[in-house]
Amino acid sequence: MKTNNTYLTGLLSLTLVAILSLNGCGKKAEEKKAGPMAANITVARAETHAMQIVEQAVGEIDSQSAPLVSAEVAGRVEKVLVDAGDAVKAGQMLALIDTRDYSAGLQSSQADAKRLEALIASQQRVVARDRDLIKKNFVSPAKLDDSESQLVALQEQLASAKAQSDRAGANLSRTRVSAPVSGRVDSRMVSAGDYVGAGKAMFQIATSDKLRVRLPFPESAATRVKPGLPVTLSTPTAPDNTLQGKVQEVRPMVGTSNRAFEVIIELANPGGWKPGASVNGSVVIEEHPSAVVVPEVAVVLRPAGKVVYVVENGKALQRLVTTGVVQNGMVEIVSGLKTGETVAVDGSGFLTDKAAVMVQAKEGPKK
Repeated sequence: MKTNNTYLTGLLSLTLVAILSLNGCGKKAEEKKAGPMAANITVARAETHAMQIVEQAVGEIDSQSAPLVSAEVAGRVEKVLVDAGDAVKAGQMLALIDTRDYSAGLQSSQADAKRLEALIASQQRVVARDRDLIKKNFVSPAKLDDSESQLVALQEQLASAKAQSDRAGANLSRTRVSAPVSGRVDSRMVSAGDYVGAGKAMFQIATSDKLRVRLPFPESAATRVKPGLPVTLSTPTAPDNTLQGKVQEVRPMVGTSNRAFEVIIELANPGGWKPGASVNGSVVIEEHPSAVVVPEVAVVLRPAGKVVYVVENGKALQRLVTTGVVQNGMVEIVSGLKTGETVAVDGSGFLTDKAAVMVQAKEGPKK
């Protein structure tokens, strides 16, 4: 009886050991089957977009037409009717120069002309009488010649007096300094009471219908920026109005020691653009209309070079790529990737080739 009990106890022990061994083997098999945990990532598809290589600069808006208004006659400035910054219309009076000397000159020349007209009328009667008398031999031919010569001299004096009167009238009108074009007074160089000589600059008028944009660039961009290249322009005075133009001219900047240059763009004012305001310009050096692009963070630097991780069947496959233009958070893939392929974005920096991945939905902006 004791032998039977001992036998049963041994059998139970062996059975228990076998069960425990089987459980341990099962767990090891499951652990081996499960492997490392999948990495959580977000993904994006490679897309086709136009990418541009640009050179950017901050410049200034000028007027294409900024005439300098100068005094046409000498005199003391009696009135100044506008100031810098004022809008003016073509023909509007800007200032008045003292008219007294010019009024007196006009009156004198007009009086001289009237006097000569009276003398000519009298001399014409003398000539007519002498011509009648010479037919009757009452006067000599020399007397008639003298009368006619006096008439011609008086007529020449009248022509001179009339020319002088016209000049005096023109000079009187020039005492009214007027705007030659519509625009804005960019600068005022005189005040009431100043004496100005003929040719003295008094005002500068900046027109705003046609604009000239100047963009300064460093010497390093000189080989890339050329006439004819497209330019995108914006200004703080009209933030909602972006303009497209072309480089008209590339000029060296006078007086600089670093060989910088400036780009000139001429265009019509769409409204709201003001001469003197700053302007942001982007010159498009090169354009790739059908570039394959992915988010910039999808490109990871590895010992082999720049790579992206293409996601296929739950695996991240390392792909060596060549990159190009970087713009607005996107990078151009010149080679190594095709449009439509899915690449890892967030979490790509922690991946290795053929790593298991789990795609997570990207969180939208929090409300």
